Amino acid sequence: MHTVWKGSISFGLVNVPVKMHAATETHEFHFNYLHKDCHNRIRYIKKCPHCEIEVAAENIIKGYEYEKDHYVIMEEEDLASLEAPLSRSIDILDFIDLSDIDPIYYQKSYYLSPEEAAHKAYKLLCQAMSDTGKVAIAKLTMRAKQHLACLRIIDQSIMVLETMYYPAEIRHLEASWDNVSPTDTEIAMARQLIENLAAPFAPEKYRDELREQVKELIEKKVSGETYRVAAAPEPGKVVDLMEALRASIAMTDQKKQQNTAESETEEKPTKSTLTPRGRRKVKGA
Repeated sequence: MHTVWKGSISFGLVNVPVKMHAATETHEFHFNYLHKDCHNRIRYIKKCPHCEIEVAAENIIKGYEYEKDHYVIMEEEDLASLEAPLSRSIDILDFIDLSDIDPIYYQKSYYLSPEEAAHKAYKLLCQAMSDTGKVAIAKLTMRAKQHLACLRIIDQSIMVLETMYYPAEIRHLEASWDNVSPTDTEIAMARQLIENLAAPFAPEKYRDELREQVKELIEKKVSGETYRVAAAPEPGKVVDLMEALRASIAMTDQKKQQNTAESETEEKPTKSTLTPRGRRKVKGA
């Protein structure tokens, strides 16, 4: 697994050398932009409008616009000098309960694996955090930015680091609908509908259906076949909230009964008979 960062976890006087690996990956299709007439790939040219010339990468520098069309130049050495003292440590600030963190703060997940000499210290921290049920709030500097982060333990022995937004980066939405009050009956029916749809989290059952359709579309086009997309169903109009709740509950009740019947059928022992050669043949096979 590719290492994206190396440093150490620091808490108290303990340092645990670790490597960071991306925990997720995207399966999106990446399309190139082509010229419609000749199907050649479009180039993106970095051009200076003042000099009217294409600018090579080595001649591009960073500048911060402090006034309209006025920039202060930031050299790479300036930024590196600020980052260097902070760039090799994940400093734990506090241990808290995971339920105290709103998921809106999370950005991206990374695995942390120990360096060869730090297996015991890493496992000790994992065990202690698992036993106490706590997660750690930490800070680290990576890619010229200081991140807030959450360290948590999965499977009792693997540490995951979640980079987080700072509170100032979270936008706030004003709830203009706070003055609306559902009736007690509506609330009771909505709760019943939630109960009918409740199930254990099984991530393997969820699929990116759009990606599968795009993949099939690409394969059809490569082979010269025609691909027809099924018409999307018209969205239903909610005229009466109570009627919509009743219909939803009836539909989910029926689905639950079907799922229960299917489960009971799967649990029953399968009848079998002996064939003339003595082999068992499953009925319906």
